[in-house]
Amino acid sequence: MPAFHYQAINNTGKQQEGIVEADSARNARNQLRATGLFVLKVETTVEKQKHSAFGFSRQRLALSDLSLLLRQLATLLEAGLPLEQALSVLIEQSNNPYQHGLLAEIRSDVLAGQTLSQSVARHPDDFPELHRSLIKAGEASGELDTVMDKLATYSENQHALQQKIGLAFIYPAIVTVVAILIVGGLLFYVVPQVVSVFEQSHQSLPLLTRSLIWVTSGLAAVWPYLLLLLIAAVVGIRQMLKQESVRARLHRKMLRLPVLGRLIQGVNTARMASTLSILFGSGVPLLTALSAASGVVGNLPMRYALEEAARKVREGVSLSRALAVSGLFPPVLIHLIASGEKSGKLDAMLERVARQQEQEVGGFVGVLTSLLEPMLILAMGAVVLLIVLAILMPIIEMNQLIK
Repeated sequence: MPAFHYQAINNTGKQQEGIVEADSARNARNQLRATGLFVLKVETTVEKQKHSAFGFSRQRLALSDLSLLLRQLATLLEAGLPLEQALSVLIEQSNNPYQHGLLAEIRSDVLAGQTLSQSVARHPDDFPELHRSLIKAGEASGELDTVMDKLATYSENQHALQQKIGLAFIYPAIVTVVAILIVGGLLFYVVPQVVSVFEQSHQSLPLLTRSLIWVTSGLAAVWPYLLLLLIAAVVGIRQMLKQESVRARLHRKMLRLPVLGRLIQGVNTARMASTLSILFGSGVPLLTALSAASGVVGNLPMRYALEEAARKVREGVSLSRALAVSGLFPPVLIHLIASGEKSGKLDAMLERVARQQEQEVGGFVGVLTSLLEPMLILAMGAVVLLIVLAILMPIIEMNQLIK
């Protein structure tokens, strides 16, 4: 049955909202009235999602929620539960209204005769192309539970990799924000008060102090314009990055950076290898798997190289030779794919590449953050030291004159 989102007032006069399943909106209202609720609004979850989109608050499943959902569904299917019953269990366990409505719609489509892949295809924002392709392959092979287990593992690994990268940069970000706040407080609050004391003494100030006064006065005078310029720059850059050609040039330059380039290459290689391993190992044709894998590669030059490799594979070239032409993929990927093609174990080799690249990215991020943290602290200390010296030097000179 379809799922409806409702807003109603209960017996105590408080407004509440939630999800109810019914054959129609009229039946949904009747069900709610039967429970003693005064119904304000009833709309399908699809309509609710559209309204949220116009309100700039469109919902979608987070990767963490999607990973948990896939793992639960895989476990229930492996336990022998029919798909409809497994979806019903997930609906009962769901506390998230959006996820509850999404699952109710999927179950309604399945009960109406659609396959699970056809149902999830109606929600591309929640289920990426990889997930849709894998579910379709699992249904075709009759091993949906096994494929769902692989897909859940893949989503969990991707979520863990995202968390590892995000958590690694939280501390440097906090240090940067604190440094900006401290320096800003010193420049705009402490320095002006000290400067007024020095001006009353008519003392000749040191060069460092005069430079600091000049910087503080300049920033105080132009900071609104700098803020407007920063906002305009951000808006302009976002508009420019909407053009694919501009993004492609930027991504290519980022790949050439000595530190960031290796990180970007490793992350995208891990995603691509994991996707190809799961799809090809589940019986999806290699060309179809390459098409789906290109969708998870965020770096445009690497995506173009993968699409070009797919065209060469279609012409009869081996995958390892097709990928090696661009020079954008790590040598370990090329060599292991070549070994997999010769041994007939391409999916296993791709899985090994994915694990190796994820481990390399994790270690590289750890080393990068371990170097970045002390560098930020040293930079912050140097700036604060200059400000403190600029304030203390005139005081020291005044003490010397008094003596």
